[in-house]
Amino acid sequence: MKKEVVIVGAGPSGLAISACLKLLSIPHIILEREDCSASLWKKKAYDRLNIHLAKQFCHLPHMPHPPSTPTFITKNHFINYLDNYVSHFRLSPMCCRSVESATFDETTGTWLIVAKNTNSGEVEEYNARFLIVTTGENSKAFVPDVPGLDAFSGEVLHSSEYKSGKKYNGKSVLVVGSGNSGMEIALDLSNYGAKTSVVIRSPLHVLSREIVQLGMTMLKYLPLSMVDSMVSMVAKLKYGDMSKYGLCKPTKGPFYLKATTGRSPVIDVGTMNKIKSGEIQVLPALTQIKGDEAVFADGKLHQFDSIIFATGYRSTAKDWVKDEDYLLGKDGMPKEKYPNHWKGKNGLYCAGLSRRGLAGVAEDAQNIADDINRIFNDTKVKFPQL
Repeated sequence: MKKEVVIVGAGPSGLAISACLKLLSIPHIILEREDCSASLWKKKAYDRLNIHLAKQFCHLPHMPHPPSTPTFITKNHFINYLDNYVSHFRLSPMCCRSVESATFDETTGTWLIVAKNTNSGEVEEYNARFLIVTTGENSKAFVPDVPGLDAFSGEVLHSSEYKSGKKYNGKSVLVVGSGNSGMEIALDLSNYGAKTSVVIRSPLHVLSREIVQLGMTMLKYLPLSMVDSMVSMVAKLKYGDMSKYGLCKPTKGPFYLKATTGRSPVIDVGTMNKIKSGEIQVLPALTQIKGDEAVFADGKLHQFDSIIFATGYRSTAKDWVKDEDYLLGKDGMPKEKYPNHWKGKNGLYCAGLSRRGLAGVAEDAQNIADDINRIFNDTKVKFPQL
């Protein structure tokens, strides 16, 4: 089946590009392996999840949040926003299509995309001049290899399987991972009465949602280094010295690290108070498991009923994009740094892989749609009618 543009993935990135292409009257299809769009948000997000960036930094192209929307958006509110986005632009993802391979044919100058229809079991083939990878940074859950983990006598799960701390009341639970998901899950567990511990291995910045909002607004007008100094000072006034609780600060500022490495600061919604009060225990790196006990870098052992790995995800793009080594590295992430990360060769693009959140998704989508439109205008080729 011949198509001008094939988008793989119907998360926010795929939907954003589809909307931008549609406004330019560029025909395209979206292939999605799950049975719905935005499946990560709808199926693999814990109940209390909120978007901790202000709404003006968290919308897709051509559809900002209305004034009545709260400044900080809940999971369900954002899911409704995405469903409304699909309806508003009349987007039509082809669900239950698991892409198995995408190979560029030098002879025809097109991409051959092979997908399995998981409903019918049939294999479908698509030829496209342009291929856009929008399967995201969070395509596959990652759990580190911890010696003895297979023999752990308690429960082990990834944060993508966690929904609520309700069933953990009175249980001893270890959260491995101190990013935003790990910290918020630790808070949720503690709120439900779990004896909660969290592993913090690396230095990290802790900011409130309001401090982040202030910093992102100031970045429009002030140098990054000045903003980092100011928000770090405000954070110190708010939280004090957290090193005595096991949290050390990096030497570089929070917005510098986000811009250069993609690492986000921890956006605190109550976890720090729980750590200060001792309701959440901070532990060093997890080194091995012995039965129902975990061994840590300081040599101490602690017993747990459950271990939750909030250790992130991995991109799976390189599993199915074949014989391509210009745009994506072995880890499935762009080789080039922002802002030159989104365009490859032979009509290959990627979106949502810049580690810049929904604002980065929106920027990628518009860049890609505009580039494809420019190519067609330059070659004076008319698109077939939608």
